Amino acid sequence: MRHPAPLRLSVLGRLLWAASSLAAGSAAAEPPPKEPRAVATVDVAPAWAGHTVGFALLTHGDRQYVAFYAADRHLTVAARSLGDTTWEFCRLPSRQEGPPRYGRPETSAVLGWDSHNSIVMAADSAGHLHLAGNMHCNRLTYWRTREPGAIASFEQVPAMVGRDEDRCTYPVFLTLPDGRLVFQYRSGESGNGSTLMNVYDVDARSWRRLVDGPIFDGEGKRNAYPLAPVAGPDGAFHISWVWRESGDAATNHDLSYARSRNFTHWLTDSSRPITLPITLSTPGVIVDRIPVGGGLLNGSGRVGFDSRKRTILSFYKYDASGNSQAFVARRAGTVWKVVQLSDWDHRFELAGGGTLPHYDIHLGAVETGGEGELRLEFGHVKNGSGAWVLDEETLAVKRTEPARPHHPRSLWKVESKFPEMRVRYADDSGSSGEPGRRFLLRWESLGANRDKPRPEPWPEPSMLRVIEVSEP
Repeated sequence: MRHPAPLRLSVLGRLLWAASSLAAGSAAAEPPPKEPRAVATVDVAPAWAGHTVGFALLTHGDRQYVAFYAADRHLTVAARSLGDTTWEFCRLPSRQEGPPRYGRPETSAVLGWDSHNSIVMAADSAGHLHLAGNMHCNRLTYWRTREPGAIASFEQVPAMVGRDEDRCTYPVFLTLPDGRLVFQYRSGESGNGSTLMNVYDVDARSWRRLVDGPIFDGEGKRNAYPLAPVAGPDGAFHISWVWRESGDAATNHDLSYARSRNFTHWLTDSSRPITLPITLSTPGVIVDRIPVGGGLLNGSGRVGFDSRKRTILSFYKYDASGNSQAFVARRAGTVWKVVQLSDWDHRFELAGGGTLPHYDIHLGAVETGGEGELRLEFGHVKNGSGAWVLDEETLAVKRTEPARPHHPRSLWKVESKFPEMRVRYADDSGSSGEPGRRFLLRWESLGANRDKPRPEPWPEPSMLRVIEVSEP
């Protein structure tokens, strides 16, 4: 079925991490940073707004695809040709209310409110679409198109390799330099899991393990929380992670790092080969030995680079006084040099299970700035947001500047009148191939609620929109 979507021309925008303000403490005389400009906005459809969960946007050639939970929480895919305002829709047989996790006799509503159930989507080198989502320690939930680019031909595939696919979480699609599609996911649960990677044979239309066994192995005692690999200026993929001992977020520990050009052969930052699987005892991968209860959150440890292509991690943990502080780390000789950047009088209490309902601190990835300088954008619940300018050699903070808007500011305003609604974004996992032209997905929802149901009333569905953005 097809539905028209009106085209709206306007100047629109986003705030980094949906933070509520810009540049507290920055110099008042500085002009505001230039912001991206919206070229057009196209409505897709009303989307579920009762809690936050990740949606997917994929631009592939002259076609664009959106995967989301519709107003009734059914997994839905929309497709259009670029420049068209009419979408084709495909409703997939998956809804956010089942099945129960771990095989336990839990009510379906538990899974239905789970903010882990993000959707991911990719295209292989032959143009076939792949989609996974709606799973948190559940059986693999995966679809593939029978015809290239044709969403009406999506078929559910019950297994990829047929092993370790009963309790899947955190699906990620990646593309190797040779164009092969890789699927990464966790098998197991928080505190007891392993991270696996499959590679797709586009001719045989089948998956196999990229390596024989896990990439990260918790050995039945813990699990790794890796961030998505980052393609670095050196041609390698860079990945950081923390370990966790249980479902309690307070048990995160030991920020770690490795790199690889093909996800098959792995190196430490000192170029020492790593024997897979990576475990807590693997030599040379720990960046900062942060203990359990040390204020380290999974999702911290963003990977950035300096002008000499050296890796820098940005993260936060508790200081000696128990307050949460921002840090960066870069290898210096045989050890990692860890530098504290902030002096905040606030503790972001990290404890308990489920998706955290809020984040008091947000850190970006370190980027190159002016000559001899680096930039790191931050947001803080009490101290506002902005960007630290760091001395590239010492990593010390030289000054604070306003953060650069990653999307136009007018998008930050919440349209819904329902209390506690927030703006959500998804970046494009593909590309139109045109320099300076990019797309983003925007909608509104309530936040996470530790994956627990909320009592009614619930907010009305939010209009999901694709926004074309040009850079300043």
